[in-house]
Amino acid sequence: MEQWSFPPDYDDDYLPPAGSRYWFERRETMPPGEREREILARLQEVCRYAYARSAFYKRRWDAAGFHPDHLKSLEDFEDKVPVIRKAELRESQAAAPPFGDYLCVPDADVFHVHGTSGTTGRPTAFAIGRDDWRGIANAHARIMWAMGLRPGDIVCVSAIFSLYMGSWGALAGAERLRAKVFPFGAGAAGMTARCAQWLNDLKPAGFYSTPTYALHLAQAAADSGLNPRDFRLKVMFFSGEPGASIPAIRDRLHEIFGARIIDCGSMAEMTPWMNVAGSAESGGMLAWQDIVYTEVCDPKTMRRVPYGQRGTPVYTHLERTSQPMIRLLSGDLSLWEEGPSACGRTYPILPQGIFGRIDDMFTIRGENVYPSEIDSALNELARYGGEHRIVISREAAMDELLLRVEATLATESQGAETLAAFRAEVERKLNQVLGLRAAIEIVAHGSLPRTDFKARRVIDDRAVFRDMQAAIDRAGRR
Repeated sequence: MEQWSFPPDYDDDYLPPAGSRYWFERRETMPPGEREREILARLQEVCRYAYARSAFYKRRWDAAGFHPDHLKSLEDFEDKVPVIRKAELRESQAAAPPFGDYLCVPDADVFHVHGTSGTTGRPTAFAIGRDDWRGIANAHARIMWAMGLRPGDIVCVSAIFSLYMGSWGALAGAERLRAKVFPFGAGAAGMTARCAQWLNDLKPAGFYSTPTYALHLAQAAADSGLNPRDFRLKVMFFSGEPGASIPAIRDRLHEIFGARIIDCGSMAEMTPWMNVAGSAESGGMLAWQDIVYTEVCDPKTMRRVPYGQRGTPVYTHLERTSQPMIRLLSGDLSLWEEGPSACGRTYPILPQGIFGRIDDMFTIRGENVYPSEIDSALNELARYGGEHRIVISREAAMDELLLRVEATLATESQGAETLAAFRAEVERKLNQVLGLRAAIEIVAHGSLPRTDFKARRVIDDRAVFRDMQAAIDRAGRR
């Protein structure tokens, strides 16, 4: 069925007919029940493969009383196969360095090594075999075709080229698509202004980064006297953080650049990480189930939640042979719905994308709040200057919240009365949308650091909280 096998054996010269909406029409539009029967057969192959080659999976599954021969249905997979957590992968790599005892190919077959930064503990190494890299490129090219990108288009990859998988995965897919790849990167001082100038000169069709970086780029362009709409971008696709599926942020990006805004991306460990990604006609993301099998699960029971409910995605590779992930718990938060989508693909839909992490949630006077919800609320305000910080204190029985918010330059220029009105507007918005009261500090435009990578907007720091509270109190006494 259109080159679907395990291990995968793609034709690297294949391209769909120029006018086709689909890369593999049969795989993408088949009835979901029929696809699930094919997925079960693939899961059986993947589990047998991992059990025979990985001490990690054999040890865990033996302890859980599971053997691949027991897998007769998707319900069996859900009931009998335990989830794995990132901490277990780190433990495996500490005991069997550098790649852990879940590496299922000979060390000599490893082609790319990527990984986490290790800033919060031991880094995790991703060992990707040569054949897996080809599979990743083919999968990403197929999904980028669904976004509306075509051979010959210029695609700018404006993300850090380091251990980070996002930039490399976008690059591999664009190359396989036969696009003209413009790997600009990011991170060096002054580079964003140069990126804006290159975009203005080259007029690429596609652009990849994080949503935060795209907003930073727009400001850098404006500071250089450039209009981002003059870049004539057709498709902007994003990963790395929530945003591109949040209506307020998506609409803001579209208004600034005039491009189609597409959300994508699951986890670096799951590369091809575009296994959840939007298409040209769909909102949110599609779960490309024939590449990576996605379950949205109750975080306590690890059982799939019904369509229409929230849960945490749990992912299983159907094509990876080097370090296959089988029921990897994401810790992210999403909601899924039954397809088909507007583009005719019959995959499940994540209409709000990945909109937060379960462990990012904080509780303010009994209300559960995710940082992405605050991002969304602020981006609906015309006077919002594009950056903010969420400062939490955990000194009391419940979290307390302060919010530093930048105003636009135009708002600042109108004086103290306009800034006070904006502060009140932020307070009302948070109370209206989130049922949340917070202490608000309006700060100067450009005073909060921008980033070339993922935004880090939540600060859990008692000293910072006390300093901000004192500043707000002083302002209130004036």
